[in-house]
Amino acid sequence: MTVTVAILGRPNVGKSTLFNRLIGQKLALVDDQPGVTRDRREGLARIADIEFQVFDTAGFDEAKKGSLEARMSDQAAEAARLADHIFFVIDARAGVTPVDQHFAERIRKLGKPVTVLANKAETRALQQQVAEAYSLGLGEPFPISGEHGEGLEAIYDVVKPLVVADLKRQAPAEEEEIEEPFNPDIEAPERPLRPLRLAIIGQPNAGKSTLVNALLGEERMLTGPEAGITRDAIANDWEWGGREIKLWDTAGIRRKGKVKEKLEKLSVSDALRAVKYAEVVVVLVDASVSIEKQDLTLCDLVAREGRALVLALSKWDLVEDKNAAMRKVNEIMEDILPDVRGLPIVTLSAKQGRGEGPLMKAVLAAEKKWNIRISTRKFNLWLEEAVQRNPPPAPGGRRIKIRYGTQANARPPTFALFGNQLEKLPTTYQRYLMNGLRETMGLEGIPIRFALRGSKNPFDDGRK
Repeated sequence: MTVTVAILGRPNVGKSTLFNRLIGQKLALVDDQPGVTRDRREGLARIADIEFQVFDTAGFDEAKKGSLEARMSDQAAEAARLADHIFFVIDARAGVTPVDQHFAERIRKLGKPVTVLANKAETRALQQQVAEAYSLGLGEPFPISGEHGEGLEAIYDVVKPLVVADLKRQAPAEEEEIEEPFNPDIEAPERPLRPLRLAIIGQPNAGKSTLVNALLGEERMLTGPEAGITRDAIANDWEWGGREIKLWDTAGIRRKGKVKEKLEKLSVSDALRAVKYAEVVVVLVDASVSIEKQDLTLCDLVAREGRALVLALSKWDLVEDKNAAMRKVNEIMEDILPDVRGLPIVTLSAKQGRGEGPLMKAVLAAEKKWNIRISTRKFNLWLEEAVQRNPPPAPGGRRIKIRYGTQANARPPTFALFGNQLEKLPTTYQRYLMNGLRETMGLEGIPIRFALRGSKNPFDDGRK
């Protein structure tokens, strides 16, 4: 088990900046306004020759019980409970504030080892403010700068003994090795599959975080009646049915014209980055308000990115006429998004614990189709029949010829077509081929790509 460190402190002291510095990536959103971080984010920190798990948190905040700020503080307290060590961060420029004093007392009651980090201490002129941190009663404060990477050697000196002790605990007892005789009848173990990258996206308040919590079986993400609670795209390591999964919860994505604030733009950008990194994407739609244009835009975005897609209708328990609602969704998807014809549609109610099983079965089935490999022979037998049934058009009196094809790639399935004048092959005819390929090869709901490869005339020297 890796050593874990939680970063705590009042809002806007630079916790997320330090987190990004430790993991070597700009994963956590950073902005000048306080309270940007809400959910607990985890990452693997590296300093020189040591690695350890680090939690970025919203920090502690005085708030009314039950409010969003209070729930954020509860997430920070849970991170502290899980951690082996706590980094208590203060702002060296502001010095020790009464709020810092209050939270230092709260942290002391946790009974965990604590290191005080005076962040934003880029100059020696701040030494007096750093020294004030002794008054917190948590030991020697260390001046650092998360933004500029200064003071990491002090963090290294604190964490290195913890990592060494952890490695010693994990070291297996020395046992005499017994060499097994080779048996050709015993098959070699299958190579384990790498974790499936799964992202859940949707409009604000569609129920994404509630669904993630239901899948994980714990209150891992902040939820509530407020729209737009989630800001960062948070990755969670999870396992379902023996399959390892990296599950992303993302911020709600509104119509582009409505996104004006800088922080929301950052959140949307983080969500879109999760889509690009994912293999399967679940677009979650609030079924109680029916499917909207923005939901279709998100489905189209996933298809254009070439990701496997599953449409999930959340809050299904609130829908009165379920048959009519499902017919309407199917009609809309068939008419407006033909490029993902036949995509799986799953209904669920995360609050009631219904639908998670069918959803994950649909996700794994979509991943399998997305990775499909079709032999050249099988593909060309289908292609020949499809072309004979409906020949390509003849622009200018000269018929387009598709001679043969082969699968050039998977993830998504991509097929190279070879022939003459393929640059003139209409989009409608390509869609005819794609739809036929989906029906014949069982690729419903999967985006398909065609790469058109023409053959060069050896007698054409380029002159008209």
